[in-house]
Amino acid sequence: MIEPVLAKRIRLVGIDVDGTMTDGGVYLGAAQDGAAVRAVELKRFDIQDGLGVVLLRAAGLKVVILTGRVSEAARLRAAELGADEFVQDASARKLPAFESILHKYNLRWEESCFVGDDLPDLPLLRRTGLPVAVANAVPEVREVALYTTKARGGHGAVREFVEVFLKARGAWTDVVRAYLKERDDALAR
Repeated sequence: MIEPVLAKRIRLVGIDVDGTMTDGGVYLGAAQDGAAVRAVELKRFDIQDGLGVVLLRAAGLKVVILTGRVSEAARLRAAELGADEFVQDASARKLPAFESILHKYNLRWEESCFVGDDLPDLPLLRRTGLPVAVANAVPEVREVALYTTKARGGHGAVREFVEVFLKARGAWTDVVRAYLKERDDALAR
């Protein structure tokens, strides 16, 4: 459960990619284009997690997707979901980028949330107002989390968090109603 007072304070939600928005698996291969061979990376994203991101944005929250791995697949998914910010850092040093984003939006740490699963996420989770772990998170991450999902990363964990979070804010019903109204003419009557 997420306390309503805490949920209402949050203005920005950061989400890790590998192990949180995905199951942590990376599919590597090669594609040949004429004489050139290039690496191809594929990731599996849960479609319900994507809807969760859309609902967060519809509720007026900033959404930041951060990854400690440079990945065209993650960049494409962040763009597809309309994330407000997307950061990839091959050294997995997420803290400076997140601090910069908070500064950009004139927000304090206690107004932010982060959803993660592994050690590179700890510097953020220890500072945010609402640290969230997915079910498959390492013990160190689960230890600092104020909320841990029942679902594993890449299997609806982000969507689960979003529902619990928006319900705690008292925004779930209105956000869902607006989402459905945009997609169902019968509801507009």
